[in-house]
Amino acid sequence: MMTRTRHRITERAPQPVTGAAAMRSRPSAPVRRRPWLVPLLVAVLLAQMAAAMVTTAAQQTPTVDEPVYVATAADYLHEHRIRYNPEHPPLGKLVVAAGVALADPHVDPRFTGDQTAAGRHLLYESGNDPWRLMLWARLPVIVLTLLFGLVVFAFARDLAGPVPALAALALYAFSPDVIAHGSLATLDVPTAGFLLTSAWLLWRARRSGRARRYLPLAGAALGAALATKMSALPAVPVFVALAAWSVGLRRVRRALAAGAVVAAAAVAVVWLTFLVVDPRLRWDPRQTHVPVVHGPRGLLVRLLPLPAAYRDGMRMQFGLENQSWSGFLFGHVYSGSRWYYLPVALVVKTPLGMLALWAAGAVALVTVRRLRPAAPYVLVPAAVLLASAMTGSRNFGTRYAVFLPMFLAVAAGCVLAVRWRWRRVATWALVAFVAVSSLRTFPFYLPYSNEAFGGPAKTHLWLHDSNVDWGQDLGRLADRLRGRYAGERVWLVYKGSGVPSFYGIHASDPRRAPLRKVHGVMAVSDSAAARARGPLARLIRSSHEVDEVGHSITIYQR
Repeated sequence: MMTRTRHRITERAPQPVTGAAAMRSRPSAPVRRRPWLVPLLVAVLLAQMAAAMVTTAAQQTPTVDEPVYVATAADYLHEHRIRYNPEHPPLGKLVVAAGVALADPHVDPRFTGDQTAAGRHLLYESGNDPWRLMLWARLPVIVLTLLFGLVVFAFARDLAGPVPALAALALYAFSPDVIAHGSLATLDVPTAGFLLTSAWLLWRARRSGRARRYLPLAGAALGAALATKMSALPAVPVFVALAAWSVGLRRVRRALAAGAVVAAAAVAVVWLTFLVVDPRLRWDPRQTHVPVVHGPRGLLVRLLPLPAAYRDGMRMQFGLENQSWSGFLFGHVYSGSRWYYLPVALVVKTPLGMLALWAAGAVALVTVRRLRPAAPYVLVPAAVLLASAMTGSRNFGTRYAVFLPMFLAVAAGCVLAVRWRWRRVATWALVAFVAVSSLRTFPFYLPYSNEAFGGPAKTHLWLHDSNVDWGQDLGRLADRLRGRYAGERVWLVYKGSGVPSFYGIHASDPRRAPLRKVHGVMAVSDSAAARARGPLARLIRSSHEVDEVGHSITIYQR
């Protein structure tokens, strides 16, 4: 009797639930009692991110690359052709074109200069207001950056639940790099966000069993990344392999079909993007210099089933990679590239709490059994893209690795799924540390560096270019000169695409004058100061540093 009773009790006893089902069956108490709390917190995080990006976009003058992208977007709208900036595919500039169309600038159809001159002509020589035009051009990228925040949240929620997803979104929303480059009319954040979206959709294809629904969408997102920037190309074999993995490698035909679907959808999106710009695909390589590429790279370019303009753009990118560029790292100017440049720059420019949570999240994905299946979808694409970026010859900034704050935010949220007593306290303390560090740099996100390296005011001692000074503070410099240095002789060494005279800065280049005649106020972009040689170096040594603007321009008195 006792045995039978115990047997009945055993039969009625609930079976343990593990994995994602366990997390769904045991949500945290606040989420269970207040279903509105999570959407509210998501809205708050994205609202503060939107406020930071819009404020930054409204206050910054054009960075080095933006005028070219804006002029190209305007050319797409009015001429419907691929003429400017063929080294980058059109999709990112079509996103910018949505804002340019709303701004409705005057475009001179008779202009025949190159893409750099076209950007300057559109912003400063055609009767347009560059402040208004640049803000409208940046707004579509800001909206896209916010939408990618929802992808970060959804990806982390699928892996670990709503509360870890909030932690992931908080890291994304307070990332100085994402805010800095998500508020510009550039291509880095859109490319990274499309890649993250593709990885998430591939994970959903695996977990939901609805491969037919998610695989084409994942391929379309991958194609959007390829159609925005060619740096996404190393992700293609990774994502095709993940598509096969998502349906099971044991079923060979099905796995091959899954990879083919993702690849075909990606190729189709690239073609569609070029057709949107020019339905007749008019491309004349004679209108620009397209280098000849030999060897394996040349064979790869010829074999890609992509438009001729795309393949010629790849040849141009390979030509740029073959050039020798100068770099600056920890006070040293060098020629060529350093393979460790990006990891070191990321250590400088990533909040300390974020670095800790990235590492902990990566460990959690690899070691926790229920999270381990997601590791190839989060960590492998990030690792491959970082390895590819590290081989590049242009050591210009962490923007080339802006995918890391996206993918590793998802991984960091998974720390809350680890069964460790102090995980909640430690995780939210580090998230708060990140938030404080990010808010303290507002609105100077481009020159951000963490507390271990002295904060934004000291970043120019360690790094240069888009890490610090990308020409964004010309307007702020004009305000400072009018306010504090009115009536003084002004000398200027400016690195950027803005036109100083438009903002009321009437200055001479001190490098073109005898040293004995250079007296007054001398404003020098920190990237120029970092690489100063000859007359400029002597001028800086014989001057007194008296002020700084935006942590990117130093003012000297001489």
